[in-house]
Amino acid sequence: MNTQDFTGLILSWFRLNAGKLVWLLIMFVAAVIADRVLRRVVRKIIDNSQVPIPSASIFINLIRVVIWCLAVGMVLQPVFGINPATLVTALGVGGVALSFGLKDTIANVVGGFGLMMGHVIRPGDQVTIQGVTGAVVDITWRHTVVETRGGDRMVIPNSVLNTASLTKLTAASESTVTMPFTVKGGADPDEVSRDMLRRVQESASGLLLPDNPPLVKFTGFSPYGTEGVVMLFVRDGVFLSTAKDRAARAIATADYLVSDGGASEAVTEDAPHSAANTAE
Repeated sequence: MNTQDFTGLILSWFRLNAGKLVWLLIMFVAAVIADRVLRRVVRKIIDNSQVPIPSASIFINLIRVVIWCLAVGMVLQPVFGINPATLVTALGVGGVALSFGLKDTIANVVGGFGLMMGHVIRPGDQVTIQGVTGAVVDITWRHTVVETRGGDRMVIPNSVLNTASLTKLTAASESTVTMPFTVKGGADPDEVSRDMLRRVQESASGLLLPDNPPLVKFTGFSPYGTEGVVMLFVRDGVFLSTAKDRAARAIATADYLVSDGGASEAVTEDAPHSAANTAE
């Protein structure tokens, strides 16, 4: 077969299948346009909706799957001569075997829909999962992405989220840092509170929320003195440990705090009394 015959054969094939090719091209272009337009429209509707609908890529992906499945279904019979009903039947039989191999993926997809439709978590929520605290960035087909304050992103399978212990936090509780302390006996609690707040605000003011000033709470008593905590409310993007370190350095030199040496002396002083009581 020479080049002229081969070219004629190709042209003949194109003439015979021109209608099918045009229909295939039309459906492909229509699917691409519908995909882009509906993604933008649905995302805008969800973002501007007053109804608490979670905005996550899982819904956008669902719309894309529906669009392309419809497009494929409309070209099967006219272009490829495949009856869609026959294909659905074949997929139904093969789907049983396929589901065993994809059971983890199916569990993650179902888990993702359960999390979203049940409003368990949404993008933007502050959560603690298996000891890791952060903000939910997105919920996809298979996993949920949680970003910590340090910028680290933890990818958690949706099936794990449905079985793991999960705590939803408020913005205030997520930003709270507590620093315990012990004050010597006889110290005035009001004087201690004022001095601690002054020291902390001078040292860590740039790290704390302006509308939530630090607090000093006294929580009880011990053999060494009065116990309490300093509560700090940290800005977004600031490590909690950084704010805690800054506050600890600010009050470390206060003379009303019980040091380890003081505690050791108290234990030593109690020891003879304990020994005497034992002897009695």
